[in-house]
Amino acid sequence: MKITVLDDYQNVVRSLESFRKLEGHDVTVWNDHTKDVDVLAERLKDTEALVLIRERTPIRAPLIGRLTKLKIISQRSVYPHIDVDALTKRGIVLSSDQHPGKPSYATAELTWGLVIAAMRRIPQEVASLKAGMWQSSIGTGLRGRNLGILGYGRIGATVAGYGRAFGMNVSVWGREASRTRAQADGYAASASKAAFFEQSDVISLHLRLVDATRGIVTAEDLARMKPTALIVNTSRAGLVAPGALEHALKQGRPGMAAVDVFEEEPVLNAKHPLLQMDNVVATPHLGYVERDGYESQFSSSFGQVLAFAAGKPINVINPEALQPR
Repeated sequence: MKITVLDDYQNVVRSLESFRKLEGHDVTVWNDHTKDVDVLAERLKDTEALVLIRERTPIRAPLIGRLTKLKIISQRSVYPHIDVDALTKRGIVLSSDQHPGKPSYATAELTWGLVIAAMRRIPQEVASLKAGMWQSSIGTGLRGRNLGILGYGRIGATVAGYGRAFGMNVSVWGREASRTRAQADGYAASASKAAFFEQSDVISLHLRLVDATRGIVTAEDLARMKPTALIVNTSRAGLVAPGALEHALKQGRPGMAAVDVFEEEPVLNAKHPLLQMDNVVATPHLGYVERDGYESQFSSSFGQVLAFAAGKPINVINPEALQPR
């Protein structure tokens, strides 16, 4: 099959052990990024199997209609970036492993790295030391402080465990079912959303971005936070109301933010207001980006392509696409 992989930013896919699965196939890997439909249509004009790295490139009807040879899109996790109906109408299969029951430990680990980096001002002190100075600021420790987890799913529960190990007081806010699970695991459930934001020293967001959660963190919520508090977002930028975080940080509540996600990605040439703020630690959506995670992700994605080629497709999101036409 003619297989294409998009958005391999680090040029790492061919070095993975799982890449050997594609021996004997015609594979093209693109390392740059584009959302230009004309450019993508040209790049993918002969592609039969398209492998995506999570949600980096939108695959919508205008592009799908021009990919006459495409038979399958293979990826892992959720697929808000893909027009599934448009695929189905053209008989193109979407295979996506939802990896149920297993948290992204890589994302949870990065979350905790951002918490420590922001609270202890590690990036600022590294930059200061390289600039020839010594101890330019003072950070804040974690033990005995209040960690708020917004959304107690697989990743949220893992981060809560890290907080407990660091001696923090962990509380949870979210749907009633989430709060009940958290209490069963020995954590506190906040009395209200307002109390959650007012009392937390660190808040970490762990919700999926769906219609019900878009903008769930409002300007009013942020204004309730302590001037010494930190908010961390390794989930999705859309969980926070547009522009609210930048405004809140300028007003001093909360005092800090650590973010791994942005409204439009990739962010190039530092063109985002958060990147101009000294009280923000920012990373380029690294949550799931580490070698073991990539091996698992691509082993699954490549396996889905091979299963389709063998006439036994797996993890099919749109089985209607398999019907004879």
